[in-house]
Amino acid sequence: MPLSPLRDPLVIESAELRLIELPLLQPFTIATGTMVRKVMPILVLRGGGHEGYAEGVADVLPDYLPETLASSMMMLRDVFLPQVVGKSFANPQEIERLFRPWRDHQMAKATVEMAFWDLWAKAQGLPLWQALGGTRSEIEVGVSLGIKDIPRTLRDVEIHVQQGYRRIKLKVMPGHDLKLLDAVRADFPDTHLTIDANCCYTLADMPVLRRMDDYALDYIEQPLAWNDLHDHVRLQAALRTPICLDECIRTLPDCRKALVSDAGRVINIKVGRLGGHTVAKQVHDLCLSHDVPVWCGGMLEAGIGRAHNIHLCTLEQFSRPGDTSSSSRYFERDIVVEKLETENGLMPIPQNGAGIGVTMDWDFLDSISTSVQAFPA
Repeated sequence: MPLSPLRDPLVIESAELRLIELPLLQPFTIATGTMVRKVMPILVLRGGGHEGYAEGVADVLPDYLPETLASSMMMLRDVFLPQVVGKSFANPQEIERLFRPWRDHQMAKATVEMAFWDLWAKAQGLPLWQALGGTRSEIEVGVSLGIKDIPRTLRDVEIHVQQGYRRIKLKVMPGHDLKLLDAVRADFPDTHLTIDANCCYTLADMPVLRRMDDYALDYIEQPLAWNDLHDHVRLQAALRTPICLDECIRTLPDCRKALVSDAGRVINIKVGRLGGHTVAKQVHDLCLSHDVPVWCGGMLEAGIGRAHNIHLCTLEQFSRPGDTSSSSRYFERDIVVEKLETENGLMPIPQNGAGIGVTMDWDFLDSISTSVQAFPA
C-alpha cells in the first residue's frame, strides 16, 4: 500500500556515518565462526528539525552473505549517501525505488532506508509501528543460543525457559546436532524449540536431517546453502518438520519462488537482508497472502537496530517469536538510553516519542566510535 506523502517532501539536509565497536558479553558461536564484538555502522539522517537513526548489519567477513562491512561502508559513503543528502523525498518508498538500479548491497541500502523511515515517521509525528501498519503494543520474543558444549547449553536453556522466553533456538552444525537435541528434549520436552544450521548441511546429510523430525521442532532454519532454493525443495518434501528460510530470501521474488515451490514453510524476515522496511513489508504481505508464518531474525543488533526490529514485529503475520530478546543478553551497555528488556517473553514497543521511540546515548556512542564522517548538503 503506498504511503501517505507529507504535505511537503522531506529534505535530507545532512547525514553522519559512524563506525562503532561494541564488545559482546560472551562469545557467540555459530557454524561459520565466533564473534566476540559487534562492529557496525551507525547512520544519522537529519531534516526538518528531526534525526533518523539506523544500524548497518553487515559482518566483517562474508560468512553470512557476500556483503561485508567494508563493502557496505563503501556503498554508503561513495554511492548511497551522496544520492540522498540534499534531496527531498515524500516517503520511504522513494528511497527504495532510487536504490533499485544498484545490484545487491541490501544491508547498505537498508541502513539508509531505515534511517529515513525513522526520520519520516518523526516528521509525521507517528511511532514507527503505526507508520508501518502494525497492530500490537508488545511482541512475543524468543532467544538464539550459540554453540556451546551440551552441559552449558542445557544450563542456558533452563535459564531462558525460567525467564519466560517463548521459543528457544539452538545453533547446530554437523557433529553438534542429534546428541544436543537428545539432551535438550530429555530435559525440556514441552519447550518450543527450533534449530538454526546457518547453511552447514547438504543433501548428503539427509539421514541426519530426517532424524530431526523426531524432536518436535517448530522448524529447521536454513539447513542448506545460502543460495540454493532447489535443494531446499527436495529436503522439505522429505521432512515433516517445516523448513524456515533465512539466507535464501534476499528479495521479494526470492520469497515468491520459495513459497510457490514449497522450499520452506516459514520465513525469517531480516530487514537488513531485504534492503529495508519497504521490501520487508512486501515479503510480510506475500507470506500473509499464502498463510505462511514469519518472524524477525536478529543480527546481534544494538538498541537502534533492535528498536527497528521490534516495531516491524507488530505487523499481523509475525506469528512466531522473533530474535528481539533483551539487549542486556548481549551488551554491558547499549547505545540507547532506554532499556530494551523483555518480561515473561514479551517485549514492549519503544514509546519514547515518534519514530523508533528510543534516544541515542551520545556520550557513550562517542566513546566507542572509531570513525565519524559528515555529509553536508
